[in-house]
Amino acid sequence: MSQVALNVEGMSCNHCVQAVERAVKEAGAEAKVNLEAKTVLVDFDESKISIGEIKHAIEDQGYDIV
Repeated sequence: MSQVALNVEGMSCNHCVQAVERAVKEAGAEAKVNLEAKTVLVDFDESKISIGEIKHAIEDQGYDIV
């Protein structure tokens, strides 16, 4: 299992938190959003999903990874 912290811009409310966490889960990983810090902590299995796929799932929800 690997873990990565991503800085994500554009999140401002609980809906944003739910959208990001759901998108990452559907992609095959687990995410925990810290709305105040604008970060997403992702736990994932590198043999099943890449960091690029995780980033793509978040960006597809309309958020920017910086």
